[in-house]
Amino acid sequence: MTWWLPLLALRVVLLSPRAGACPTRCECAPQLRSVLCHRKRLTAIPEGIPTETRVLELNKNRIRCLNPGDLSPYPLLEELDFSENIISNVEPGAFSNLFNLQTLRLRGNQLKLIPPGVFTKLTNLTLLDISENKLVILLDYMFQDLRNLKSLDVGDNDLVYISQRAFSGLLGLEQLTIEKCNLTSISAESLSYLQNLEVLRLRHLSISALEDQNFKKLYNLLQLEIDNWPLLEEVSPTSFQGLNLTSLSITYTNITAVPAAALRNLVYLRYLNLSYNPISTVLKGSFKDLIRLQELHIVGALLVNPLACDCRLLWILQRRKTLNFDGQQPMCSSPPEIQGNALRDFPDSVLFEYFTCQKPKIRDRKLQHVTAREGQSVSFLCRADGEPDPSIAWVSPQHRMITTRSTGRATVLPGGTLEIRFAQVQDSGTYICIASNAGGNDTYFATLTVKGRPADGAHHANRTLYLSDFNDTFHNDTQVFLKFTLDLKTILVSTAMGCITFLGVVLFCFLLLFVWSRGRGQHKNNFSVEYSFRKVDGPTTTTGQGGARKFNMKMI
Repeated sequence: MTWWLPLLALRVVLLSPRAGACPTRCECAPQLRSVLCHRKRLTAIPEGIPTETRVLELNKNRIRCLNPGDLSPYPLLEELDFSENIISNVEPGAFSNLFNLQTLRLRGNQLKLIPPGVFTKLTNLTLLDISENKLVILLDYMFQDLRNLKSLDVGDNDLVYISQRAFSGLLGLEQLTIEKCNLTSISAESLSYLQNLEVLRLRHLSISALEDQNFKKLYNLLQLEIDNWPLLEEVSPTSFQGLNLTSLSITYTNITAVPAAALRNLVYLRYLNLSYNPISTVLKGSFKDLIRLQELHIVGALLVNPLACDCRLLWILQRRKTLNFDGQQPMCSSPPEIQGNALRDFPDSVLFEYFTCQKPKIRDRKLQHVTAREGQSVSFLCRADGEPDPSIAWVSPQHRMITTRSTGRATVLPGGTLEIRFAQVQDSGTYICIASNAGGNDTYFATLTVKGRPADGAHHANRTLYLSDFNDTFHNDTQVFLKFTLDLKTILVSTAMGCITFLGVVLFCFLLLFVWSRGRGQHKNNFSVEYSFRKVDGPTTTTGQGGARKFNMKMI
């Protein structure tokens, strides 16, 4: 009567999912619901994977393609790893039913293009790694449905272009890594969709400049890493405008100075790394606006530089006990008396003896006044002493700075001499020599008078040409607003005018008083007083003693 019970039990076992099943060439962990099939030379997804699998690792195999339906039997997958296969094509819909998938790794494959729709319905994905492929472009709306994605790695590809809307839809992205690509620029428009981005890593790129406000809409960005940009020579002052960074690394680039202007607005910065850049000078005040800075790294900069141990280096000496030089103490190359001494060898008592600066002093202060004909060459000498050696610059009558880097008709020679070729009438005026170093500056004035020639058509044309060529750096140089010293003639004229004005006012006041007094008329200055003495009891006095008396008084 009960012969059918064993048959029913057998049927239930045959039809139920194989909870304990595992592909023959894989390793399974039923407690973790994971299947590990790495390094098995698989060319396709193996059969026999339990349907309740949550972690599936198929890395380091020979899988070539992912088609729709290949993963449909495993809807509970949370982690999927296809790294280091030879996948060259992923069809749209290959992951369409993996609603629980959180981690997807496609690193180290042969992908050249990921078509739209590949990541559709992966709304719970939080990590995506498509690095080390052969991708050449990121298409618009490529990641449109990945609204919960937190980390994206697209590094080490053949990328030449990122579409402006490639990152559209990544509302929750917090970390982005782009490295080892052929990109020559990164559009601010493409990054503007990543308003919740916190960490941005840009490594091994051939970008020559950071555009103005390149990261202008990344309001939540906290950490920015720029590493191995050999073509980067300058950082624009507005490159980091609007950011609230707490960590910034600019390493292995070609910048030669601390980008102080770009750092000025980073008031929340706590960590700054400028290591392995050819920085030759750290100007005073380069970090003065970084009020919250806690760590500063300039590894590889101090050791290879010929350090001039003067007042410019005093701030490092005063903190040498708390600074980490990676076990190698920098050494002084000048001045000669302390050349070769390591920074640690100086006691505190001699810091202000050696590490001092001497304010520049211009040697010959004899007034130079040159009169030249139009078209002649003119030069003004300016020599200065100081420690360290001061730099010489000149300011033209048009308030333009002329340095050794200036080109055109006016330039400063290496010794500090100002040379003006083909002098023109409009070059006339007062020129200021400014000698400056870390200890201060000194100034000196020289005047130029250029006499014109009779004008004709051709000469007027040449004159216009010379004017436009006076200084090719006219539009790039900084304007210098200085008050010029007045000459003797101007001072005498000004003094005479002031004295005449003062005397005129005084005379006018006296005239008013005279007219007012005359208008009051004649006044009587004398008056008489008549009075009688009081009568006293007693014998009668001589006649006339009790009569009235008169006095005449004059009022002054």
